[in-house]
Amino acid sequence: MFGEICLQCLEMRRVTIFVTIAVVVAGCGSKPSAISYQHEKVSSGPWSIHVVKFDRSHRDLELRTTLSQETIFGLSTLSEQIRALPQEAGSPMAALNGDFYVVEARNPYLGDPRGLQILDGELMSAPGDQASFWIDATGNPQATNVMSHLKVTWLDGSTTPIGLNEERRSGAAVLYTPRLGKSTRTKGGRELVLERAGDGPWLPLQAGREYTARVREARAAGDSLLTNGLLVLSLSPSLLTNTPAMPQTETGAVLKISTATVPELAGVKTAIGGGYVVVRNGQKQTIQVPTSDAYKYRSNGERHPRSAIGVKGDHIYLVEVDGRQPKLSVGMTLAELGDYMQKLGCDWAVSLDGGASATLWYDGKVRNSPCDEAERPIANGLVVLRKDRTK
Repeated sequence: MFGEICLQCLEMRRVTIFVTIAVVVAGCGSKPSAISYQHEKVSSGPWSIHVVKFDRSHRDLELRTTLSQETIFGLSTLSEQIRALPQEAGSPMAALNGDFYVVEARNPYLGDPRGLQILDGELMSAPGDQASFWIDATGNPQATNVMSHLKVTWLDGSTTPIGLNEERRSGAAVLYTPRLGKSTRTKGGRELVLERAGDGPWLPLQAGREYTARVREARAAGDSLLTNGLLVLSLSPSLLTNTPAMPQTETGAVLKISTATVPELAGVKTAIGGGYVVVRNGQKQTIQVPTSDAYKYRSNGERHPRSAIGVKGDHIYLVEVDGRQPKLSVGMTLAELGDYMQKLGCDWAVSLDGGASATLWYDGKVRNSPCDEAERPIANGLVVLRKDRTK
């Protein structure tokens, strides 16, 4: 098992001698390190697997999400996101790529995470249709599908579901915060510029709260500017004809915005979307995917580079499997990833974005072999920080 091999065992583990020696030295006759790294090579794949293991019970270690350029728009490499961390965040020890995201270069929302993201308590992106990972308000890791109950309550008491910092689809309403970028990038419809009303909670937006907002400006156009301290509620043209309260909402009107989810995420500081729960209660899960030729679904049964996060008691594992490199590593199917996470002893594990995005960073450098021979710019990631608790 990871980190449990002593020096006299090395002759029996020739396949993995190169990759376990750094952990072996830390684990023989001395107190195990709170964070460690292993590179495992398995000839039967072949597979090249990179694993960071850290003890979440150590108060000086903290898991946080990263976001490219600190906005929803745009992409940057995991290394760039780590370098951009504010000094007060702590010292980065290890990191892994995060959620799936909008990749189409012509899409104005390029870089938008497909699922949930909470960064240092701020709700950046709403849950999608796949699993999420988060650290709950009591400090315990959780993983399952999260349902968004984000909504606006109008003057007449009627409600409308809302998205968050994402492309506004036909028939939808989306709430935009300054985290999106400079403007909403919408076309047409109606947009309500919202300011704080009263002394209740306001920005930065948090999950599991209710906000009271006053309409500062009602605009009969899209692409509103996003200014610090303000929100913009963007309404699709078809909504205006189907919901009478919407076109009647003018300057000065007071609305209620709810950021509720199921399960409840109030007090959560770190959360990120992913793919599927591949291990639950120590048991490998059978992944149910629709019968479809869409890459999102058919790729689950194909071998690709993979990333995952798993939990075993007080330990959290960041795992990356190289792929699309026949002489080094062929990658894994989602089922094979579940097998590996179960063999690590994980109580549960969640797959993250894979393919060219799969990247594991440890102790100052990228440790894996990206299939495009260089780091791919991505939307977000997970980073393990060492905090100075003496301050």
